[in-house]
Amino acid sequence: MHARLKLIPLAFAMTAASALAQQVVKIGHVGPVSGPNAHLGKDNENAARMAIDELNAKGVTINGQKIRFQLLAEDDGSDPKQGTAVAQKLVDARVNGIVGHLNSGTTVPASRIYHDAGLVQISPATTAPQYTRQGFPGAFRVVANDSKLGGALGKYAVETLKAKNIAVIDDRTTYGQGVATEFVKGAKGPGVRIVGKEFTSATATDYAAILTSIRAKKPDLVFFGGMDSVAGPMLKQMKSLGINAIFMGGDGMCTEALGRLAGNALADGKVICAEAGGVKGAQEQVMTDFRARFKQKTGLDVQLYAPYVYDSVMVMAAAMQNAKSAEPAKYLPELKKIKYEGVTGTIQFDGFGDIQNGALTLFTYKGGKRTRIDVIR
Repeated sequence: MHARLKLIPLAFAMTAASALAQQVVKIGHVGPVSGPNAHLGKDNENAARMAIDELNAKGVTINGQKIRFQLLAEDDGSDPKQGTAVAQKLVDARVNGIVGHLNSGTTVPASRIYHDAGLVQISPATTAPQYTRQGFPGAFRVVANDSKLGGALGKYAVETLKAKNIAVIDDRTTYGQGVATEFVKGAKGPGVRIVGKEFTSATATDYAAILTSIRAKKPDLVFFGGMDSVAGPMLKQMKSLGINAIFMGGDGMCTEALGRLAGNALADGKVICAEAGGVKGAQEQVMTDFRARFKQKTGLDVQLYAPYVYDSVMVMAAAMQNAKSAEPAKYLPELKKIKYEGVTGTIQFDGFGDIQNGALTLFTYKGGKRTRIDVIR
């Protein structure tokens, strides 16, 4: 009896020693897991969890010490106020880094909170140029920004689709306005006219007034800056009003879910969009393998930015290993000079924190499914 009692303190001591030997590194993830963009936010969060689980399964060490990564996931609902509130919550939780947010409208205001706290933030989806132009050394993104995305779409509309009369709609968000502005800059050419500029909101459901105004101007192409949750219903209303123009948009609407949201209004080849990212050649098999692992892990298909979330977590962990520290001030210099081979390709950052040589993938829809047109750089 006495022998067993003596073993109890020893067991506690061994448990305590084990806990001390294993450092916990907290990675915050923020995305909209409620609201109209919840399908995209959940996609992102699932990818972050997948990355964390894989890191822990590998038994990663930093400076010789075994690490257990912990994901602290928060919901910003695609709302700037909610986004800043959860950003402060993660700062208070003393996270070691942030992966997120999804929307530019939540990422930009939250980035100041992370900056003031000395944290590193990698966005897997934010495309507003403003995000990395604020002078925050800890702000990074792993996708091309709107200057490239919107401009490339404008050029494609004019040079490849031969559009002449173009109408533009945006949802008044940071992202929607930004990508629409860059599209207009790129849509230049002989005889090209922007015949109308209209706007809606990210939560609107009735677009009859703006679409009726646009119909009168007989556009051959309508560009929409916004998310799939608005683009799908808008396509339905365009069909009901007899607007037969090509419908074009950026990454926010370029999802697998658009087919479900638009229903039979998604005519084959009549919708063109671009995803900020993309791979070619041998990298295609790497991406295919990731999608298969994601489906096996979650039971779900990748919606849009899951591979970029996964890579964001992995590249942050790699910088920590290179720096032999999970402290943001110590691994930040390693992140600035990193060259990481991820599932989305080579990740290197320029002086602003933008991805170098960011790719764009052009898609159309056939039979309600996304079909790749090309990857451009």
